[in-house]
Amino acid sequence: METENTTRKNPSRETCQKIIKRILVTEVLEKGCNEHFRQASDFMGYFQSLYPASDALTKQVQRAIKAMDMPRDERGYFIVNKTSEQFEQDKEISRLLQSGEASLKSLAESEPVLIEVPTELADYLMYTLSSSISLKGHYDTMVKAYNGIIIYTRERSRILSYLQTLLSTN
Repeated sequence: METENTTRKNPSRETCQKIIKRILVTEVLEKGCNEHFRQASDFMGYFQSLYPASDALTKQVQRAIKAMDMPRDERGYFIVNKTSEQFEQDKEISRLLQSGEASLKSLAESEPVLIEVPTELADYLMYTLSSSISLKGHYDTMVKAYNGIIIYTRERSRILSYLQTLLSTN
């Protein structure tokens, strides 16, 4: 008569990673941020409720956390859904935005106006238009395009009228 093996084997590293991610996502959804998990041992209570406690289980959880390459916030808690590289890039972008006193403006209500000009004129014309007293405050932004300049504005008819007047003036 064979005896049944009732001992559960340790989870794979991939399984541990999925469980850890689910734990952290749940934590963030319920509390708004991770305030409990800083190291592998913080997850062991959960894993030991599913698998027998062992050094192998602890090492597997540690390997999973290392493989996930999760960054930590300023207090040392894991940040879920970002790699360390993403976190560092985000910090640099944030630093640049803050140092440049950036602001956000939606162009959803802006309409494009294309000024078709030869490529060799586009840079100087764009500089001149951006310095124009007549256009100041009447456009959101200008972008150099393959065949000219695109002006995004909420005052399309005014910009078109102004530019048409300049085109017809001799």
